[in-house]
Order: sequence, then structure tokens, then C-alpha cells
Amino acid sequence: MAVALARKTLLHEWRRFLPAVMSVGFSGVLIIVQGALLLGIVGTNALPVTQSRADLWIGFPGTQSADLGRSIDAGVSAELLVDPRVVRVEPFLMGTGDWRGPRGGGISVTLLGIDTRPDGLGLAKALSPGTRALLEEPATVLVDAGDRDKLATAVGEAAEINGQRVRVVGTTNDMRAMGGVNVVASLATVRAIDKSLAAADNVTYYLVGLRSPEAATTVRNRFSRHENRTRFEVWTAADLAERSVRYWLLESGAGVGFIFATIVALLVGILITSQTLMAAVAASTPQYATLRAIGVSFPKLRRIVVEQAGWVGAVGLAFGLAGSLFAALLARLNGIPFALGPGIMVLSGGLVLAVALLAGLLALRRLRHADPAALLR
Repeated sequence: MAVALARKTLLHEWRRFLPAVMSVGFSGVLIIVQGALLLGIVGTNALPVTQSRADLWIGFPGTQSADLGRSIDAGVSAELLVDPRVVRVEPFLMGTGDWRGPRGGGISVTLLGIDTRPDGLGLAKALSPGTRALLEEPATVLVDAGDRDKLATAVGEAAEINGQRVRVVGTTNDMRAMGGVNVVASLATVRAIDKSLAAADNVTYYLVGLRSPEAATTVRNRFSRHENRTRFEVWTAADLAERSVRYWLLESGAGVGFIFATIVALLVGILITSQTLMAAVAASTPQYATLRAIGVSFPKLRRIVVEQAGWVGAVGLAFGLAGSLFAALLARLNGIPFALGPGIMVLSGGLVLAVALLAGLLALRRLRHADPAALLR
């Protein structure tokens, strides 16, 4: 009876509870969008990993983030190929440069040097075989479509990086970096631009393809012996991507600042939701007093309020998820990093529902004053 009464009250008095539903929806959008933006922005530092198809990454020992790689000995590749489970090893270069476009646009860029073969592992998810083939011509580069205005250079135009002339032959998508600009080129072009990588024995990472991706952990453990740890370190792609996100999320000033902003957004959402829902319950005090007068016990009234809070939270969350999907669409159209995955939606949804139920429990304090005498005031 209490549950049915709760639903009927919501339907009959929907105008009274509409502000609470909207506040829950707003809180949901606020929390989900903040979380997705946070993960999307810090995740851009792991793009070289997440946009590649390598099963293992070999890099400098102690590297904290994929974008902070340092050179390792090129002889490592021969050691890797000894393992019969390894079918391919290819170098991946990361350098730096100063970009000068034909119309200005002086800016620091990160150079990503890849194997341009059609079946290359580096940035295989971001570049089609046809796009990779464009880089086989010397001194050609690709830039992200969202960075063209920043670089002041259109496709087909020439620019300079570290004083070396290059030509933009195409664009990439989903390769925008958090702070700078990612420029993709062939291994030879990157070595010609960044003199610190000119020597053939300087390699930032080795990308490893295995016969069976399920063997990644086993192969990593084999090459992680103590005698190798001072020369190189081995990570699975998932481990290196997670390490990169964790570093920029928890150990950088930008990540900590964004976390603080997300916590503030969460507190604002909780405050708005709880106060609005408590106000809706308070406005229904005469009705609850009437129920008390006809003999409805306080435990049953408590069930009504909690049920109402649950329905308000569920309906508001539905609006919040719809708003978050719309925000994700806008972010996609404008090239904004926005990591709206199932995990962040489930976590945020559970948090919003918990806030709504907590607000309902807090509102129960007002029910203790809902005695029949309240009808006479």
C-alpha cells in the first residue's frame, strides 16, 4: 500500500516534485560531465598507447607516463625477437619541435614517429593504411583536424619544425593532446627534424606484436627479469595507459586541480538535490499529518518518503544521462576529449541515486512533526 501510494502521490503532485527531479538531473549531468572531461583530458597523454595495436611496450625504466618516454638501446629489439611468441617489433619515436606555419602559429609540438607500413602497430587505430602511405614521402606530416587553426597551416601547405621544412599532407582525428600538439610523421622524418633522435640507436619505445595477445603478461614477465630492469622496462598496453592516466590525474597540478573542481561540482549537486527534495517533502507535511491522523504508522510513512526519493532519483537520473549523452555529442563535434564510458556512467548514476535516497532519509526528520495537530496550525 505504501509503495502504491508513493507512486500515486508523485503522479498527482508532479508539479511539486518536478523541481526535485530537475535538480537530480542537473546534478547527474554535472557529475558525469565533470568526470568524463577529467578522464578525457588526462587520457590524451596516453593517446600513443590507446591508438596503437601493440600488445607490449618497451621503454626506459621508471617511465611514469607514455608522453615522458626517453631513449633506450636499439639492441633491445634483437633480444625480443628471440621469443617465439613475438611476431613483430617496431620502433616508435617521440620527439619535440617548434612549429612555424606560413601565417604564424609558432607553437611547441610533439613529434610521433611511426612505421608507415600498412600493417604498422603504431597509431594503427587512428590512421588508415592509405593515410599511413602519405607519410612515406620525406618531410611530410599529419596533424589533428582540431589543431589546424592553432598551427595556422592548411593541408597541402608547408611549415617549418626546428627550421626543417615539412608539408602537411593530411589530418588525423582523436589525436589532440592536453597541452601541446601531436604531429605524426615517419621515423625518418622525425629523425631528420629532432636531432636528439638522429642516431639510429636512439629509440623511445619498441612496440611488440604477439602471436596471441593472451600471452602478453607471460612475455612481459619473462623480459622483466632483474638484469633487464636497468636497461628497459616492459608494459602491457593497458598497464602503460593506466600508468599515464594515473600520473597526470594524481601527481600533476592540472589533474589535482581538476579533481578538486569535480569534488566541488559533486558537493553542489548533493546540496541542490537534498535541499530541493527536502523542500518537496516539507510541502507535503499536511498530507502526511492526515495519514497519521487516520492511523498510518510512522514506518509506513517512512517507506512512502524513501520510495518517492527513489523514483525522483531514477527519473532525474534518466534526464541526467540523456543530457550527458547530448554533452558527449557536442564534445565529439567540437573535438573535445570526453571519456564517457560505461564505468563513469554507472559510478555517477549510483552516486546520484545515493544522494537522492540520502536526501529522502534526511527529510524523514520532518515527518516526526507531521502529527494531526499540524492540520490545525
